Amino acid sequence: MKFDTPATTNPIDRLKVVGQPTERIEGPLKTSGQATYAYEQHEAAANQAYGFMVDSAIAKGRIKAIHLDEAKAAPGVLAIVTAENAGKLDKGDYNAAHLLAGPEVQHYQQAVALVVAETFEQARAAAQLVRVDYETSEGKFDLASVKDLGVEPKDELPDVNHGDFDKAFTAAPVQFDQTYTTPDQSHAMMEPHATLAAWKGDQLTVWTSNQMVAWSVGDIAKTLGLPKEKVRLVSPYIGGGFGGKLFIRADVILAALGARMAGRPVKVALARPQMANNTTHRPATIQRIRMGATADGKLTAIAHEGWSGNLADGKVELAAQPSQLLYAAENRRVSMRLAPLDLPEGNAMRAPGEAPGLMVLEIAMDEMAEQLKMDPVLFRIANDTQVDPVKTERPFSQRQLVKCLQIGAEKFGWDQRKAQPGTRREGRWLIGMGVAAAFRNNLLVKSGARVRLERDGKVVVETDMTDIGTGSYTIIAQTAAEMMGVGLDDVVVRLGDSDFPVSAGSGGQFGGNCSTAGVYAACVKLREAVAQKLGLAAD
Repeated sequence: MKFDTPATTNPIDRLKVVGQPTERIEGPLKTSGQATYAYEQHEAAANQAYGFMVDSAIAKGRIKAIHLDEAKAAPGVLAIVTAENAGKLDKGDYNAAHLLAGPEVQHYQQAVALVVAETFEQARAAAQLVRVDYETSEGKFDLASVKDLGVEPKDELPDVNHGDFDKAFTAAPVQFDQTYTTPDQSHAMMEPHATLAAWKGDQLTVWTSNQMVAWSVGDIAKTLGLPKEKVRLVSPYIGGGFGGKLFIRADVILAALGARMAGRPVKVALARPQMANNTTHRPATIQRIRMGATADGKLTAIAHEGWSGNLADGKVELAAQPSQLLYAAENRRVSMRLAPLDLPEGNAMRAPGEAPGLMVLEIAMDEMAEQLKMDPVLFRIANDTQVDPVKTERPFSQRQLVKCLQIGAEKFGWDQRKAQPGTRREGRWLIGMGVAAAFRNNLLVKSGARVRLERDGKVVVETDMTDIGTGSYTIIAQTAAEMMGVGLDDVVVRLGDSDFPVSAGSGGQFGGNCSTAGVYAACVKLREAVAQKLGLAAD
């Protein structure tokens, strides 16, 4: 047997599958409706019931009483879950809020009950009959009002103090000092958060829409007080996540509790109006940026200080972090502070930290360039760095920001740009042209996979890696096909099941490169095993 692909890095012109155009493997399934999302697992468990969540009508306070008699008497109702009958619930490692309120209410629309009924319509109708008596208390909802209460976040972004910022800024011939704000933002992916839960004895299986299978198995187990081995999570297809499905939310825990109480599998989907306050969101920020520069535009000092709000156990929005690395300056201060707010949990959403932080940094760079009367492209080029500005002994392995700026300027006709706003018109349109830079750190996460060769020649890949619409099925199949010297049609990819080896998961832009690396490594081992079986050299 001769392998077409050596178990080493190939020059790109020798690759037969990776890098070649191909149709998405899961595309036909999605466009034909055959890809089964969490709420569509109709055949996964028999005799399914439906749950509908009741959410808090207050933003901060306590539940004095929940009146359930009228709802219990409604047609089709099988069970009603509340904090009083749910048993002891913990919080997982990846969520700051309790996923079922009672007696304390932490934020508006926090789940307070789940009504389980024979049909979705019956559950929804009965949920309207649940009456809750509250005792409200004063909450904190505005970041600006609690900004001064901000504290240094634990185990996240330690303050960066490199050189002597205060001295360098004071001495700089040109100084810039501005404060910016960004608002709270919520995302609503096409597929809502949804879960089907079923118990078999003390074994729980959840079919849910989730980006990080292993994380979430641990959190479900911790929340419900179960051993991890008693929880199985299945998430083969995800209709968008954007960070909001990195963590379990109320639908998972409520479905599990409802199924246990009703003695039947239960499915729960957050209604669209419930999603904004029952999933993670991007928290508001206040960011102050100061820059000192020489008259010819060389930055000598940068300070980026930020504040964001969250629940007491929540995380800070790492908006200032990009300013550690993007531009050169000998003197630098970077810090973030976390202030207490009684809002739904703030957490990962579409480039958390970088999105609001880089926007603010790049606006400041533009305004500083204007103050210097300097072209903003040339200003950025003048302050490029090929080493970590804080750890100057550490060079970047590859950094081509200057080349990107130069090519972009050429392609966009930057030399035709009118620096004065509102001076170029085409018919009724005012035409402007701008520039901004962005980057994200390359995160590496361990990722496992299981690969086997079937008797019919098919290569089967199993990993708990998920696909949030990014093409995991296809890139993993391409990797396996390339390594095993077979066509894409001879590869079967199975994803999103906690029974499979733990992968990187889908998040932080590390999913693709890390999960395929795990598949690559497994294929190397399989090739060695095949070669040894046949008495051949593995290369």
